[in-house]
Order: sequence, then structure tokens, then C-alpha cells
Amino acid sequence: MGEPVVRARDVRMRYGRAEVLRGVDLDVQAGEVVALLGPNGAGKTTTIEILEGFRPRSSGEVAVLGADPGKGGDRWRARLGVVLQNWQDHPRWGVRQLLAHIAAYYDDPRDVDELLEVMGLAGQAGQAVGRLSGGQRRRLDVALGIVGRPELLFLDEPTSGFDPEARREFHGLVERLARDEGMTVLLTTHDLAEAERLADRIAILVGGAVQVCGTPSGLASVVRAASEVRWTEDGAPRAERTSDPSGLAYELHRRFGGPVPGLEVRRPTLEQSYLDLVAGAAAEGRAA
Repeated sequence: MGEPVVRARDVRMRYGRAEVLRGVDLDVQAGEVVALLGPNGAGKTTTIEILEGFRPRSSGEVAVLGADPGKGGDRWRARLGVVLQNWQDHPRWGVRQLLAHIAAYYDDPRDVDELLEVMGLAGQAGQAVGRLSGGQRRRLDVALGIVGRPELLFLDEPTSGFDPEARREFHGLVERLARDEGMTVLLTTHDLAEAERLADRIAILVGGAVQVCGTPSGLASVVRAASEVRWTEDGAPRAERTSDPSGLAYELHRRFGGPVPGLEVRRPTLEQSYLDLVAGAAAEGRAA
């Protein structure tokens, strides 16, 4: 693996006496889709804004596309695509008019009409931006973000407020960008299902720091959330949560002197692992 597209080490952010980020470490490799997952207020947007160069950090080391975002110039910024949580600009501009206007700022932009077709917006090319639906507006946001052929695309809470159909369409769009374009994508979300569907790796940000990072399938074992062992004893259902389900099943087998009635082992889901991690971090924060 080469040098990461995004590299952050011990990134901290303070607002007065409040420390929002407490040592964020994160790597994103070329061609990856990485989701920064965490509850509201965890510091996801602050982290993204620092990486984009929109917010100065209090301390720590950051390199994005080989440059410090705090010192990146126009040529560096042209290599990024940014889709913010909410854009309410230019409501009276036509869709194609706005996209062509932004494309003119780049040396080698995508063909505007082809991009509208890819984004499913060809039918809205002459429509005013302010008359688009939520899903259509979000697709336009992405079109504006990628018209300059960025190497890295930032998506901050991309489907916030979407209905299920618009969310599904947007997920398909991001998947196509990653698969067909080979684009590197870093997105923030508090939606576990969204992170699990889109991301090659998920970094869970809790309490101002990345607590764990891994593939969706591997996170449950990394977090080590407890499994639930169920069985029947004396005619009644029993259940126990344990980090060693095999050991408990063995002890039950010895106690029963053979097969355990109704034995069932439920391994932790990614959702349970995430919730356990968030709850544990919250408990540590209260104790501190």
C-alpha cells in the first residue's frame, strides 16, 4: 500500500475549554470508501472540516493528498470534491447553468451533459435548482463535487433528511462512483446501515477519538461485544451474555452431561457492537 490519501495523527480541536477532538488517528487509502461513523456531537463534521482545510486544528498532524490542508492552495483544493450537509445556494439558477458555471473553474472538467445523464438529472437540466426534490438536489450536490474530476470526495451526512427511496438512489450513486470511477470517498454518517452498505472500512468516532476502525464484517470481533447464549433449563428459557460463548457452552455441556436443551449462540451484530462501544465511552465520560 502506498502513502495514504488521508493521514491524520493525534488531531485535536478545542473551543475554549471544551475539547471536541481528543486525538483523532485516521488513514484512508486510494480507492477506498471509508465511513466515519458516530453519534451526533461526536466530532465527525469538525474532523471532516479540518481535513478539507475549512477549519484550523488546535494540534496534530494532517496530510491530505500529500499536503497540510491548512496550507493547501487552489491547485490542491481543485483535487478535492466536497459535498456539505446542506447547500441552499443559487435557487434560481438552472441546473445545467450552475453546473457549467462551476465546471468553468477547472482545467479538465467533466462534460456537463454527460455528467447530468450519469447523475439522472438530464430531465431537470433546465429546471431551477430551488425546484428540485431532496434526492435530486443531493445528486446535483455530488455532480458539483465531482465535475472537476477530484481524486478525493468528502461527503458529510450525505442522506440526512432523505426518504427511503432517495436514500437508496443516493447509495447506488456513491457505489457507482467508487466502483466505476475508482474514486476515494470519505463520508460521515450516524446511520449504521448506511456505513455498512457503502464503506470498505468504518472508523467509529466516539468521545472525540477514533475508538476502532475496520471492515464492517470485522468490527464486531474487534470491539468484542458480548455474545448471547440461550438454553432451556428446568423447563424455563435462560440467557446469558458473555465474551466467551464457547467456554459457556462447554460448561453447560458438562453440567447437563450431554446435549444442552435449546442451546443457541447469538454472535454480536455490528449494530450491537457499535451500541456497546458508544455506551461504554459515554460511561467512561461520566466517570471522568
